[in-house]
Amino acid sequence: MPRIAYTPADLEQPADLVDAIRSRRGGKLLNLDRMLLHSPAFARGWNGFLGAVRSELDLDPLLRELAICAVALLNHAQYEFAHHAPEFLAAGGTAMQLAALADVPAAVDDAVLFSPAQRVTLAIAYEMTRRVKVNEAYFAAARAALPPQQVVELVGVIATYNMVSRFLVALGVDIETTLAKDPEDGGGITPEALAALRPAGSA
Repeated sequence: MPRIAYTPADLEQPADLVDAIRSRRGGKLLNLDRMLLHSPAFARGWNGFLGAVRSELDLDPLLRELAICAVALLNHAQYEFAHHAPEFLAAGGTAMQLAALADVPAAVDDAVLFSPAQRVTLAIAYEMTRRVKVNEAYFAAARAALPPQQVVELVGVIATYNMVSRFLVALGVDIETTLAKDPEDGGGITPEALAALRPAGSA
């Protein structure tokens, strides 16, 4: 349940900002947007920044979405996971990989399910999210697997979605009901699937 009521789904003002957000979202406002729009200045900065992170980086979309899904589960941000698990699958990830994210440290060591680049992505996501400081060995592996620009982008994505997840969890942003459709319809992640993918030890 949201801790502050959402702004209206049919909000029209400020028009340029609302139109820009609707354009990026395919025509509608998500619950996250409706929360952000309590502060137009904050929503404007968020929309521009997140738009760039989602669509203007050289980082492999599969690694980007893997990092986001790991951060979401580590921070118990079910909203974030519900939106990004389908993006991970669309980028070439598998359902078995998503299931393995219930235990990120174990996934880091899983050379069967994950490639070296995917494993170092998970390692850095875990270290940044749980410990903030990252072991130099993981950075060495990242530098061996990715060019400098993509290493910077990977770190930036992980930092960004830690911000997003903390915003979502602190304000209690709900998953939209349209994301809880029957998986056979080809859309969404069911609440049952989300519950099954909570990290080990989560409440």
